[in-house]
Amino acid sequence: MTEAAPQVTTTSGTEGRAVWRRLPAGIWALGFVSMLMDVSSEMIHALLPVYLVVGLGATALTVGIIEGIAEATAAITKVFSGALSDRIGRRKELAVIGYGLAALTKPIFPLAASIGWLVAARFIDRVGKGIRGAPRDALVADIAPPGLRGAAFGLRQSLDTVGAFLGPLLAIGLMWLFAGNFAAVFWVAVIPAFGALALILLFVHEPPRPKGLRKVRNPLNRRELAGLGRAYWWIVAVAVVFTLARFSEAFLILRAQEAGLSVMLVPLVLVVLNISYALSAYPIGSLSDRFDRVAILIVGLVLLSAADLTLAFAPGLFGILAGVVLWGLHMGFTQGLLATLVADCAPPELRGTAFGMFNLVTGVALLAASVLAGFLWEAFGAQWTFLAGAGLAALTMVGLCGTRELVRSEVDERRHE
Repeated sequence: MTEAAPQVTTTSGTEGRAVWRRLPAGIWALGFVSMLMDVSSEMIHALLPVYLVVGLGATALTVGIIEGIAEATAAITKVFSGALSDRIGRRKELAVIGYGLAALTKPIFPLAASIGWLVAARFIDRVGKGIRGAPRDALVADIAPPGLRGAAFGLRQSLDTVGAFLGPLLAIGLMWLFAGNFAAVFWVAVIPAFGALALILLFVHEPPRPKGLRKVRNPLNRRELAGLGRAYWWIVAVAVVFTLARFSEAFLILRAQEAGLSVMLVPLVLVVLNISYALSAYPIGSLSDRFDRVAILIVGLVLLSAADLTLAFAPGLFGILAGVVLWGLHMGFTQGLLATLVADCAPPELRGTAFGMFNLVTGVALLAASVLAGFLWEAFGAQWTFLAGAGLAALTMVGLCGTRELVRSEVDERRHE
């Protein structure tokens, strides 16, 4: 399969603005699928911890166990679904199954009369997320023209993040409209979930498998994993250190609360973060199609260091707000680009496996990062948590500086296969 390597070129302002028009309809459809499902999921997830404790009498420990099991399940499932998509040579069917499971669980939340039903619904919902994640990302790479791959991943990430802040805002507004009726809000959340399922069924069309593309019998065996290439595994290693630097956003909420933000306004931290993230992800993805992706990723790490230092030292709520905005910008500069680099370096017949392994390893790293951040917070205070993040971000920059030529040579090699 012949693929063009990312080129460093210059374009006119008019051509740059027209990039979104040149993206295939399937990329737009997948972006809106992600957005609608995120709206639905975040409407429920924003209220679920409170509903479990207040409505059903669960403890905070129970909430933590439920969330931990759910996220671990999603991370593990991604590996096997990605590998399966490579084995069967199809992506869309697995993505549909994943979105379908998530949609089918949504009516359980308003109907559940016990914690057991909610645990089952949350578990199946995360299984659905795990099933769809890697095949969907591989499908984005398959549909997008190589010269617009950064823009494609950036657009999907932007639309997904729009859902991440619209969902909680809708939950807040609907709780006011329905006078605190959790079940009524959960029923409304069913609508965008089934909208997402209909959209992927009707408007996402998988491209034909290229002739001559090698068939993979067991994508998870040692030989195939080694075949993902040095550049891919180096990017995974760099992403692990980077993920250790960007621990859970829950610590941003704790920092804002420590600085004096009222409990009622705490959700606005995530709203501000996700707006910053959504506004930057697509433009940066598009920019990466014309300039060096690794160099832009390094800029994202500079932004993460700046966010950490701001959150460590800035006084008052306005300083914290500036740190949150910088944190959102760093995500816009990095999350879509990391996915694009995985697509650039992985062989086309192993893209599902590549995304599955990447998501698993970085998911485990995020769990470890959050545990480390919590330990530093308890032992030394918030300032040292963010200073440690800044130090790890600097370490990641060093690793990336040694990655640029390796990635470029790997992409050139894929181009001439």
